Amino acid sequence: MRRLQPWFANVRKRLLKTPKTYIRDRGIGHALLGIDSLHSLFGHPVVGGSWEGFVIENLLSCISTGAEAGFYRTAGGAEIDLVLDLGGGQLWAIEIKRSTAPSLSRGFHSACDDLWPDRKFVVHPGGDDFPLGRGIEAVSLQSMSRRLSGAG
Repeated sequence: MRRLQPWFANVRKRLLKTPKTYIRDRGIGHALLGIDSLHSLFGHPVVGGSWEGFVIENLLSCISTGAEAGFYRTAGGAEIDLVLDLGGGQLWAIEIKRSTAPSLSRGFHSACDDLWPDRKFVVHPGGDDFPLGRGIEAVSLQSMSRRLSGAG
């Protein structure tokens, strides 16, 4: 199990403080849910959360030892799936979407307005990297892993 702690920022909003919990081994998680094939997984409501947990595990394995990780969520719905403080004043906001044509909610933009991250990314399952506008880059999991391995 991984408990991802909430990211606390000095903002004047009510923040949700309950940690997110992920099963680190997706195979065990799927077996416990009776998901025995990729086809079954794609039809199951847990598919988005499964992808999110998989991406977080992979990305956290790439960050340097003094980096801090968390998520950001306000009571009003502003949310960032993964906030990374890479040290040296580098704060990255990472949203995780299962779509290869990701779109962002107003909540992500609002959360970024609260935290002012240096970099903003959306990790998607496709192979291409492309800009989404407003300083946000859509990137593959491989590309994001390479970026984090070279950061810090």
